[in-house]
Amino acid sequence: MSEQRKYDFKKQHYAGEEGRLIPLLQRAQETDGYITRERITEIHRDCGIPVAQIYGVATFYAQFRLHPVGKNLIKVCHGTACHVSGANAITEAIEKTLGICNGETTPDKLFTIETVSCLGCCSLAPVIMINNDTHGNLTEKEVKKVLKQHQRAAIGEVQ
Repeated sequence: MSEQRKYDFKKQHYAGEEGRLIPLLQRAQETDGYITRERITEIHRDCGIPVAQIYGVATFYAQFRLHPVGKNLIKVCHGTACHVSGANAITEAIEKTLGICNGETTPDKLFTIETVSCLGCCSLAPVIMINNDTHGNLTEKEVKKVLKQHQRAAIGEVQ
């Protein structure tokens, strides 16, 4: 983020409460888009939670990110239904089209690919979600079209 917003964790919400770390990490990620080293240091300093514990929780739960993501977060479902319906081929098509691998962000910061265990859309397998848009029953050709639509939308062209 170009403008770093200060978030004071000291005596803020959840102070002294058991289980406060997850809400604090959620707040930090909401503020910065991901959990920065600076936020981890602030939480440690202001709340007294050991840094190792903070990193342990932040890396255990899939909801937390330690790196920034692109404008369009592509979640590729690899649940059972999607897996048997070709999720690996869909992931490979996305990686080839964008020139990045799972977990990476394009140099223009437009896309990030993330495989997930399940999106809960088994009847649409294989399925991806780009931000809040769900795309199902995909083929390699169709997923490339979806990506092109999002690329055009990002540069202001009509879909």
